[in-house]
Amino acid sequence: MKIKLSILLVSIFVSYTSATKAADKGIVHNVDSPHVEFRSINIGDAKWTNGFWADKFKLVESAMVPYMGELLKGDIGHGYNNFKIAAGLKEGKAKGFQFHDGDFYKWMESTAYLYAINKDKALLKQLDEIIAVIGKAQRPDGYLQTHSIIKGIPPYENRKAHEMYNSGHLINAAIIHHRVTGKTNFLDIAIKNANLIYDKFHTRPKKLRRFGFNQTQIVGLVELYRETKDKRYLKLAEQFINARGGNTKHDESVRLNMTGDMTQERTPFRKEGEAVGHAVLAMYFYAGAADVYAETGEKALLDALNRVWSNATEKKMYLTGAVGQAHHGVSSNKDMVHEAFLGEYDMPNSTAYNETCANITNAMFNWRMLSLTGEAKHADVIETVVYNSALSGISADGKAYFYTNPLRRSHRIHTDRFGQKDVTATIDREAYLNCFCCPPNLVRTLAKLSGWAYNLTDNGLAVNLYGGNTLDTTLLDGSNLKLTQTTNYPWDGSIKIEIDQVRKSNVEFQLRIPGWAKDAVVKVNDKALSSPIRSGQYTKINRVWKRGDQITVEMPMPVDFIEGNPLIEQIRNQVAVRRGPIVYLAESPDLPKSTDILDVYLSSNTQFTPKKVDNFSGNNDQVVTLEGELLIRTNSPENKMYDKITKPDFKAVKAQLVPYYAWSNRGQAEMSVFFPIVWGDL
Repeated sequence: MKIKLSILLVSIFVSYTSATKAADKGIVHNVDSPHVEFRSINIGDAKWTNGFWADKFKLVESAMVPYMGELLKGDIGHGYNNFKIAAGLKEGKAKGFQFHDGDFYKWMESTAYLYAINKDKALLKQLDEIIAVIGKAQRPDGYLQTHSIIKGIPPYENRKAHEMYNSGHLINAAIIHHRVTGKTNFLDIAIKNANLIYDKFHTRPKKLRRFGFNQTQIVGLVELYRETKDKRYLKLAEQFINARGGNTKHDESVRLNMTGDMTQERTPFRKEGEAVGHAVLAMYFYAGAADVYAETGEKALLDALNRVWSNATEKKMYLTGAVGQAHHGVSSNKDMVHEAFLGEYDMPNSTAYNETCANITNAMFNWRMLSLTGEAKHADVIETVVYNSALSGISADGKAYFYTNPLRRSHRIHTDRFGQKDVTATIDREAYLNCFCCPPNLVRTLAKLSGWAYNLTDNGLAVNLYGGNTLDTTLLDGSNLKLTQTTNYPWDGSIKIEIDQVRKSNVEFQLRIPGWAKDAVVKVNDKALSSPIRSGQYTKINRVWKRGDQITVEMPMPVDFIEGNPLIEQIRNQVAVRRGPIVYLAESPDLPKSTDILDVYLSSNTQFTPKKVDNFSGNNDQVVTLEGELLIRTNSPENKMYDKITKPDFKAVKAQLVPYYAWSNRGQAEMSVFFPIVWGDL
């Protein structure tokens, strides 16, 4: 017994020592991973200073995180109350969904990212008080699931209790807290919980072989391995990846739509070639597999990741970067699926589900693929998501949310908006969603987004996302690099990067040229590069730099009409409008009163003019709208299933298109991204 106890104490000491060293180094994510091309900068190395993302981060600081905290710590969200009740500090019943613990952890992670930037000690004090309560709620063996503890439900009896989902977000939040504070109080709780998961699952007992619904624990376990260097966590994460496809029979104890493709179980991952099932579950799983590959380098994993990426992105992703076409449907293997991928090129507009969480996890997955491959196409997806289908999930004041993000809203078409308290409610964002997984997921993404702007490379730096910021980081050789980026992107395609400090030997800068950007020009100290600049790739500049050197990028931003693949039946003979990374739409506040959004057409001859609007929705939100003419059909067919065709009559009206993410901030509205197009002169 004494020998076992000694071994345990040594193991704990090694874990804590490794974790403390990690905090001292300030490392984040994959800096020590052997099988990556791009590595993470430290948390807080990049800070937004002005422009689009600086404004959004100020909103994170002033509204998003504080307001969400009020919800989750009060009686509306009840998340903190659940921990207090489980800890014996409060009387009451568990409320909310069983995965609500995970949503609370995501808010805590958001707060930790915020602290990493602004160093507000009040945030740290608040977190420490919460962590103390969570520690009291945790069982002695490490189990931590408030609903089960309060209700006396045995651990790991039912996968719908979402213990793995909660554990994954617990581990990630605790690691970020440790990295930005150096404290181990939250990390202690996470390690204790992870050790319990290892003890329960590493022997693969038959009862638990197919356990886990939304398996965020895979990402969490890999990250905990990176933090502590305890190989058990990586081994267990890989075991969960390997379990996919090991049991394809339906379990009668679980509803049919919780098995097979729905929960990433039908096909062994290394044999998978299609993005299937619940889109959030899929993307979290793929992100976990990418993290495992970063540590093991197993080629079969990377091959599978590339296949599912190609299928999801090239055949099932919306123009806005959104994924998960349907609330309910059937997979190609005829499994019932929910909040899920449909078949290839099946892209409804009005009934599109596109859960905010799915869009965000799409960006999370692509961030990992960018790290593995160094290919700009993954950063292109990240950019598309964050400017469009992620940001649309929150209002301009940072206090109301969308769960779903379709490409058309019409009062004539019923849409199933899961997560809302009242499914008959008007088409507006809501101040609280009873299914609260998406809001904190979005806020933590916005809070940490500056960390995605740059990556470290073997001999320098990759610039992934553009925005006004400063960077003060350490390159992989230990030398310091400081720079200042100035731009009004995404409204303007001019970017200036000035070197403030750099080593005396060669440094290679890799500048992403987005896939939409044609005829971009890159200059160093006003001299254009002689090498070709290719859209959808990184432009590399390797030279000896000095303080004051400048890199400029000029990307023309014409207004483009975008059509879909002809196999997408829902948008045949329709077009969308995009300028730079921003997708635009027509919204009813900008149309003649009582205009039906289904009567709005677009002429191929229309010329749109960008216009800066400083206070678009009354929330000091600066946007660039597109002014031009739209066509309103005045003799729409009667409301019949089918009718004899008549020549359409149109009325041209002056109108503006607005960014997709900014809709539903000026009252109840209809909108559409795609328009039937009228070719040539009327």
